[in-house]
Amino acid sequence: MATSTLPGTTRKSTHRGAQGAGGRLAAHAFLLVLTVAFLAPVAWALLSAFKPANLIISDPLVFDPRTVTLDNFRRMLADVPLGLGFLNTGVVLLVKGSLTLFFAPLAAYGFAKYDFRGKNLIFGAVLITLMLPTIVLIIPLLLQMKELGWVNTYQALILPGAIDAFAIFWMRQVIAAVPDELLAAARVDGCTEFGIFWRVVLPVIRPGLAGLAVLTVMNIYNDFVWPVVVASSDRMATLQVVLSTLAQNISGNRIGADYATVTGELLAATSVAILPLLVIFIALQRHFINGILSGSVKG
Repeated sequence: MATSTLPGTTRKSTHRGAQGAGGRLAAHAFLLVLTVAFLAPVAWALLSAFKPANLIISDPLVFDPRTVTLDNFRRMLADVPLGLGFLNTGVVLLVKGSLTLFFAPLAAYGFAKYDFRGKNLIFGAVLITLMLPTIVLIIPLLLQMKELGWVNTYQALILPGAIDAFAIFWMRQVIAAVPDELLAAARVDGCTEFGIFWRVVLPVIRPGLAGLAVLTVMNIYNDFVWPVVVASSDRMATLQVVLSTLAQNISGNRIGADYATVTGELLAATSVAILPLLVIFIALQRHFINGILSGSVKG
């Protein structure tokens, strides 16, 4: 039996399709403009780091490949203890990140899958700490570090904030979506409670854990306020603290350094510091997006 399509229906469908294509085009154009706006400063800093110092000031918006030089990087490495900053940041990142990625999901597992007296009250108290500004906690934490004799030590840089309230909240939302039937089946098979967490829950929540790992790396890597307060010695300075004192270090090591020289070395150091984050985010962006989506729905 032959079927016929009404002309009006065809025109409406075509019109809707054109509207949909136009909307997608407008959305892509808007996102492209946002991408350019966000990446333009980063691209300018990276390219300017390879320009002669005097051209950074005289022609800041012009990049001539014929003038590419590594002088800014050579002078910066001679004037600034960037390697020590990377070392301290790497130690803090490895240990503190490991603590966060192990204990936060473990605590979240307890809140998500166990019923005990005062659970909601304790979880509410954890969430309340998210509302406290960091500046409010600095003085009490600093006094505790002084009493413990941990000022200017790795312990002070690593332990405060290692078990993050946001990380617990994030992982609780992710673990809550794990079917209870999986846990019950593991218990029937004789698995211990920690074994259930390690062998059943962790493999299921890997996308959410990967998303948390990206956020944790970025937060620790970019942390400045607490390290600059608790690690005042140059020996324990993290990368962000080193970057904050670049101008003073350059001027102190290079007497009479002009504004152009200082700016060139600042851009070189910033370019070196930003590259690890760019590489990590580009490499793990798919896991980061999947991790965000895994915690956005329950059930």
